[in-house]
Amino acid sequence: MSTAYTVSITLDVDPPAAEESVRVALQDQGFGILSSIDVQATLQEKIGHEMDTYRILGACNPGLAKRAIEIDPDIGAMLPCNILLRANPTGGTDVVVADPLAMMSVGTADLTEVAREARDRIDAAMDALVRPGGGND
Repeated sequence: MSTAYTVSITLDVDPPAAEESVRVALQDQGFGILSSIDVQATLQEKIGHEMDTYRILGACNPGLAKRAIEIDPDIGAMLPCNILLRANPTGGTDVVVADPLAMMSVGTADLTEVAREARDRIDAAMDALVRPGGGND
């Protein structure tokens, strides 16, 4: 279910377990979580809208962020990488990640190189999630 601007998988676990696995897989690739937005709770509180789990994690790999900012100081408008965790209507949890290559496609060759490394690390984290013992049991 990936799109031109996302990479996604569905894990056969509930959202809290998926989030724990995602955090570990990203940490193993040098990413830390800078923010966590509970869209489900916010929409319920602000407009009374009820929906299933929908949480956005803001992930950052400090080394990659530093390189990108040195190349183009405006790139901060595209940071951090967003990871969506949403309840799948048929069960499990969808993990949807903004593709750094798509986000930085208008940048220079140097930015594309940083985006490629970020994408490779995200792919490695997603692969770890679907390997046996990686959260998709």
